[in-house]
Amino acid sequence: MEQTLKGTIILGDEFEAIEGYITIKDGIIEDIEESNIKTESIIAPCFVNAHTHIGDSVIKDPPYLPLPELVQPPNGLKHRILKETSYLDLVMAMKACTEDMIKTGTCAFADFREGGINGARALREALSGHNICARVFGRPMDSDMSYLGLCDGTGLSSTNDMDIDSIKEILKQTKIKKKKFAIHAGEKDTTDIDTAIGLEPDFLMHLTHAGMNDLRSISDANIPVVICLRSNFLTRSGIPPVKKMLDEEILVAAGTDNVMLNSVNMFSEMEFLAKTTLFDDRQVFKLCTLNGAKVLGIDNELGSIKKGKKARLMILTKKSNNMMGIKNPLSSMVRRARPDDIIGII
Repeated sequence: MEQTLKGTIILGDEFEAIEGYITIKDGIIEDIEESNIKTESIIAPCFVNAHTHIGDSVIKDPPYLPLPELVQPPNGLKHRILKETSYLDLVMAMKACTEDMIKTGTCAFADFREGGINGARALREALSGHNICARVFGRPMDSDMSYLGLCDGTGLSSTNDMDIDSIKEILKQTKIKKKKFAIHAGEKDTTDIDTAIGLEPDFLMHLTHAGMNDLRSISDANIPVVICLRSNFLTRSGIPPVKKMLDEEILVAAGTDNVMLNSVNMFSEMEFLAKTTLFDDRQVFKLCTLNGAKVLGIDNELGSIKKGKKARLMILTKKSNNMMGIKNPLSSMVRRARPDDIIGII
């Protein structure tokens, strides 16, 4: 099946805006043709949300609490509620969250799934029938590593939350299975950063409190970092040093983190990042698309518009009340576009 789209195309890994046509055949971008045409739409790559906890969608209005009281295992608020939630209710909540991601322009995401093998099984069931690329990072329960059979890797909370020897054994078993290992670090304070770096994870999350020595160590070790600005702001953890990370040539991607704190709407994450921290629209869009795909190892298929890649595209109108009169399509999309400006998703 062949399909042709026309519009302002946010093209390639540098996200240059051109006018033209995209030809899609059997779900793959077959051709891109630049043409001097006038169009009323923007064609952009869909988002890659590099850090979610969609199981948290069983609670969407928690009280304002310090970070440890909200999320620290095993007795943080979210863990208590997850224990009380039935399997069916958990699956339905995650299914709704997945549909919300697709509707708001996300084509791929990484989820950090609590609950061992049952938690991973619930997420796989929620994803059934949905056209979205998921990378699932599970966690063991009672030293049971069987979750790895349903997951793409292991995703742990802070090294301060577990005995280091136990973490190293989990890491070892993960690598034996040739799966990825990721860990949260530097979200509450600096005390877990060095240990996390020493584990040589495939990527780190947050690094809100990272100093220059930490960033240089991360850069030297070639470890990517996933940041979650809205979540960190809401929990009063602070704002990660994103510009310094990029200056140190660290691969940085963005995610929305816990659904109990934030929606999975990447437009909101992108706008917040652009207006509070990183005043570079092209770089912001890259963090929310291509860089996330690189962190997850799927950039050969997703994250930008190029010949041969999968056609995972969102089409936005320039004619909505919100977008009418825009001059710079990329900047306008980053700073002001909303899900209701989407008129089509491929």
